[in-house]
Amino acid sequence: MLETYLPLLILLLAVAALMRDDFSLTLIYLLVGALGLSTWWSRRALGHVILSRQFDAWAFLGEKVNIRLRLRNKGWLPVVWMRIQESLPVGLSSVPAFESVTTLGPREEIQVEYVLEARKRGCYPIGPLFATSGDIFGLGGNAQLEGAVQVLTVYPRIIPLTSIEIPSQSPQGTLRHTQPIFEDPTRIFGKRDYVAGDSLRRVDWKSTAATGRMQVRLFEPSIALETLIFLNLNADDYYYQTRIDSTELAIVIAASVATWVARKQQTVGLKVNGRDALAADSAPQYLPPRKGHAQLMRILETLARVEMTQESSFSAIIRQQRYHLSWGTSLLVITGGADDPFLDELHQARRAGQNVLLILAGKAVRASEISGRAGAYGIPVVSFYDERSLDLWRG
Repeated sequence: MLETYLPLLILLLAVAALMRDDFSLTLIYLLVGALGLSTWWSRRALGHVILSRQFDAWAFLGEKVNIRLRLRNKGWLPVVWMRIQESLPVGLSSVPAFESVTTLGPREEIQVEYVLEARKRGCYPIGPLFATSGDIFGLGGNAQLEGAVQVLTVYPRIIPLTSIEIPSQSPQGTLRHTQPIFEDPTRIFGKRDYVAGDSLRRVDWKSTAATGRMQVRLFEPSIALETLIFLNLNADDYYYQTRIDSTELAIVIAASVATWVARKQQTVGLKVNGRDALAADSAPQYLPPRKGHAQLMRILETLARVEMTQESSFSAIIRQQRYHLSWGTSLLVITGGADDPFLDELHQARRAGQNVLLILAGKAVRASEISGRAGAYGIPVVSFYDERSLDLWRG
């Protein structure tokens, strides 16, 4: 700042020396004093200001996110003016930054708010937040304060599903089933007359005594569902013209299926290849099948951050993982395409007692050939070209 007014000071000093003018010397003293006071004031006042930011760190697609900026002056000097500027992510805002000008009195605290819209899934940095303040005389000497960067996670779109035919062979769970071989003795839904061949263990003696005819209990078939979602985000396995839309559709399918399974109080896990910007090695964390809301939130957070990758064939990932899974685990494999090694690996998983459902997302290359080869292995295939295609599972 001194460099700005240095020519004027030199001129006044020269005039005062040549003309021996006391007025010029007085102006020099006043200017130097004002510059010194303004510099000290702006730095001292802004040095007692605390910047903080509050918002919900997670949001669902389409939600409004309220960002609250808190500005607190702990000192006794007022901040005559302060300009705050917050950098905003392009995916959430139509403007590159939020700006506002305000004042802060001694020991005063104010709050400034603005709104972002969760328009696209992802992991977005909010900030940094800059606060700039000047002196009381307006002579320059601006001081700047910088706030921390925080992260906002936007979950992928979740489509409410009502009926998904996920193959399972684990009996006596909490889901209704159509095969009587999976009858659950804890789920009684009616009675009928005894016929030859019924087990005496099924006889309801109280009903028999009341009706005068031998009655047997009817049990509701049920299964337990342990699901592991394999999500393939290898770019080469998707049709090149619709690669971005297809991988986003695959993520939507994974999020919707995981939500459906979790709300049925069943175990669900996630294995995805891809790139995670917040992971130490950029690889998404493997989430083994678990129950509960916390598990679902971990899956959605992973799906919010993950991006496409250029990794090797997904079949090696399935081969490595399926050896650690229990018999009867349902494997939901979501991909944009499947070559012969890929299908062979799914066939080996099925032979090992695991249930496989292959889901093709987007426009798949050789879709009919993939369905035919998978059908020969006894692997069901479902194709979804867009989000509207998921109406098949909406009931």
